[in-house]
Amino acid sequence: MKIQNKEYRTIWFKDNMVKIIDQTKLPHQFIIKDLKTVKDVINAIKIMEVRGAPLIGGTAAYGMVLAVQENNDPDFIKKSSEELIQSRPTAINLKWAVDRMIKKLSGVNSDQTLNVALEEAKEICDEDEKFCENIGINGLKIIEEIYNKKKDTVNILTHCNAGWLATINWGTATSPIYHAHKKGIPVHVWVDETRPRNQGANLTSYELNEEEIPNTIIADNTGGILMQRGEVDLCIVGTDRTLSNGDVCNKIGTYLKALAAYDNNVPFYVALPSSTIDWDIKDSKNIPIEERNSEELSHVEGIDENNEIKKVLIYPNKSKAMNLAFDITPAKYVTGLITEKGICEASLEGLKNLFK
Repeated sequence: MKIQNKEYRTIWFKDNMVKIIDQTKLPHQFIIKDLKTVKDVINAIKIMEVRGAPLIGGTAAYGMVLAVQENNDPDFIKKSSEELIQSRPTAINLKWAVDRMIKKLSGVNSDQTLNVALEEAKEICDEDEKFCENIGINGLKIIEEIYNKKKDTVNILTHCNAGWLATINWGTATSPIYHAHKKGIPVHVWVDETRPRNQGANLTSYELNEEEIPNTIIADNTGGILMQRGEVDLCIVGTDRTLSNGDVCNKIGTYLKALAAYDNNVPFYVALPSSTIDWDIKDSKNIPIEERNSEELSHVEGIDENNEIKKVLIYPNKSKAMNLAFDITPAKYVTGLITEKGICEASLEGLKNLFK
């Protein structure tokens, strides 16, 4: 996808380094950052210089490459893999990617380990890009159907950033939107800010602007009244972990959007690559929900009159804050799951029909 009319992916390997777009600096600064060690990768994941389940997975895969490059010792590689998995606990793609790298490297001669690791990391990223493109092709059918009935702009509400910046390319929730736009279907996107890190306002709106797709930023709690007014035709969100029963773990606030959509008969779809499916956990209560630093709530960053990024306190000094990063949307509120293999019901039967 494009930034300033130049095409990018969110991550690539060059000169023995991992190159990323530092997403903590967007939308005010566009900075490409070099990650030289596995510790750099772990830190980038923790402080959300990279974020979004598919991109975290791809970054972790390249983190394993840097670990091998740094010290091709089995104990060091094992310790690095464990630290990578712990860097952010909720997104299942991270563990999936690290486990896949470990399995690929098992039994490989030490002189071939780096080449094998690099090829597998590239394969993981290439595969995700293709999956997200196919998600868009499959989800396009939903938007087309609405447009053919409405004969007017399709208004889509999304939450957080499940755009190309959260993946390797295309995005999950945004991929159908990009495909519709490229096909000439008029779309407009309601972008909620998505507190506390404002990933909707800072990232989703930013990338939609770069692709010249009409969008409007709204406060997180505005979606409900827009649905009541009939100004939302469709909701599409991403997911950090979807259980085999169809329950969806995604950015905090997703559950409330799903409830509002259900009450107003607005279709609510979740877009995901198969790497985001957790086939092992059966009860959503067992999903590890990340609780992040309360400073993400109590402080906001913005650009001042001198064009400098500043962080300011917005809460009373003595106030406490709880910062849960994710919530659970039960499958009964999900209209369907948009995957690289097609669209299915949010259920074990639905997923098994696609992923036998």
